Amino acid sequence: MSFTKSRFLAVGQQCVKMASRAASGGKLAGKVAVVTASTDGIGLAIARRLGQDGAKVVISSRKEKNVQRALQELQGENLDVTGMVCHVGKAEDRKNLIQHAVDKYGGLDILVSNAAANPAFGPMLDTTESAWDKIFDTNVKAAFFLAKDAVPHMEKRGAGSVVFVSSIGGYVPFELLGPYSVSKTALLGLVKAMAPQCGRLNIRVNGIAPGIIKTRFSEAIWKNEGPLKEQLAQIPLSRLGEPEDCAGPVSFLCSDDAAYITGETIVMSGGMLSRL
Repeated sequence: MSFTKSRFLAVGQQCVKMASRAASGGKLAGKVAVVTASTDGIGLAIARRLGQDGAKVVISSRKEKNVQRALQELQGENLDVTGMVCHVGKAEDRKNLIQHAVDKYGGLDILVSNAAANPAFGPMLDTTESAWDKIFDTNVKAAFFLAKDAVPHMEKRGAGSVVFVSSIGGYVPFELLGPYSVSKTALLGLVKAMAPQCGRLNIRVNGIAPGIIKTRFSEAIWKNEGPLKEQLAQIPLSRLGEPEDCAGPVSFLCSDDAAYITGETIVMSGGMLSRL
């Protein structure tokens, strides 16, 4: 069989599988998901994919206009999505976000913690204490307490899945993003630390570590030929990632396909080095 013919058959089989999933409501049918920072970039792609795979999704952002824009886009694709403003650094906002999902859809099965902040760019020793506090309050502390708020609702459902969005920088720190990279390393540890206790509740805790993804956050790289060329030289697949490259693995981790996976972080970096 020729490569072309075998490739054609493989694509056809994949289409049949996708059609079968759609006909059955998708692999996440009946699940309720909350995704933070989900009105653009990686978060929006994840929310869309969870919705496409059958989940009811609650999106959020710090800005109302962003929530409304994303809702119009996703609902226009016939996805079952609602949303609200949430500043994850505020305890009341976090609790309200989780409660909104429970009130709207009757429970909670999936939490994807994607919100992050990075007010510091430059040599690490130039980082101010206020910038350090902001990064860790948003990227680590808020992520943990959001999960803590979500776990009791998942326990009531008999199972659940938490996914923390880390970064390739958690494994190989970016020199000019030192505190941000360290916060992402902390998320790798958070995944490991939470997995045992949550596992006894049948709640799985995993993470993803994206490489350089083509979003607003990485504009300084992909909009400038010099930095782009330098980074591409370190990526075996010779391209930057797209937000959708992160969405599929998250849906997988939240599905029964990953029923025996917890305490792990999936790296999606196009082959960039990713070991501590």
